Amino acid sequence: MAFDNLTLEKGMYTEAKAKGQTFTQFLESIDSSKDYDDGLDAFTRQLKRFDIKVKGPNTDVIEKFFATSDSAVLFPEYISRTVLVGLEKANILPEIVATTTTIDADTYRAIYMDDGTDAKKRKSLKRVGEGGQLPETTIKTKENVTNIYKYGRLLKASYEALRRKKLNVFEIFLQQIGREIAQDMAYDGIKVIISGDGNSNAADILTIGDATIGGTASTLTYDEYIAFWAEFDPYEMNTVLAPKLQLKDILTLPEFKDPQAGFTFQKDGKLISPLGAKLVRADQVKEQSINGIVGLDKALCLEEIVEQGITTESDKLIDKQLERTAISRVGGFNKLFQPAAKILKWG
Repeated sequence: MAFDNLTLEKGMYTEAKAKGQTFTQFLESIDSSKDYDDGLDAFTRQLKRFDIKVKGPNTDVIEKFFATSDSAVLFPEYISRTVLVGLEKANILPEIVATTTTIDADTYRAIYMDDGTDAKKRKSLKRVGEGGQLPETTIKTKENVTNIYKYGRLLKASYEALRRKKLNVFEIFLQQIGREIAQDMAYDGIKVIISGDGNSNAADILTIGDATIGGTASTLTYDEYIAFWAEFDPYEMNTVLAPKLQLKDILTLPEFKDPQAGFTFQKDGKLISPLGAKLVRADQVKEQSINGIVGLDKALCLEEIVEQGITTESDKLIDKQLERTAISRVGGFNKLFQPAAKILKWG
């Protein structure tokens, strides 16, 4: 069946959800892009079919989606995709998440590795002689389930108020909703890194001026930064989350002001910290009452759990009942390895 002969029905959203798919993925299953050479996916082909222009100087008005009952079915997916663009633009989670798991349930019980030693200490894997017993590592289920939350906003607007508004303007507001969802999710992700996921795995806290880090309380120097970095062995501190004031303290370290670091920052705005860890501005750290920074091994620290894509109340949107329409994403976070994140406090 050609893409321009498809009958679009709002029940497709229910079918897609039952299969754990987005609406676009569902369309792809019945109209695969492999059969075309147009550079479009199944959803954007449907926009082309109904001549709905969502980009460029000749962008259509919202009313264009509702010219036919078939084209109206595309509106919820347009909103979902546009919100997702905003979420991805403002999202720092890719900088701190090791892996993302997609689920289709209300709860998630994570696993962890138990090798019979103190998780905070390095395990010595010595040679085993002939006939000797290999050290054991057991994968277990965590005692407490991962909390799953709904992140979102209510869209409050009448169809009459929006129908003649240009899609490129409406897009700006939808993307801002995505940015706000991203900020909410980042807050909870960082909270799990700092405080743990309810399974006694909060990050260790080190303080400048104590016996481990040394130095003068409330003052960050390169020596204390190196001492903090050294505490990660055998993990690697490759990412640093820092709120505004602590970020300034790091950026003004003399060791940061080498010509190459300064050139890179001035050229493209990418932050390079001493010892190579990527600096990420994260004011959510301050919101957790931490006057300091969080160092982490990105590859081993945090698992993100999400349901598929952005969810909208499709029936309402298709029927032009925009008032109090929920736009949301469901997700949660699981701490993978407790020693893969540590906190350095000062100030």
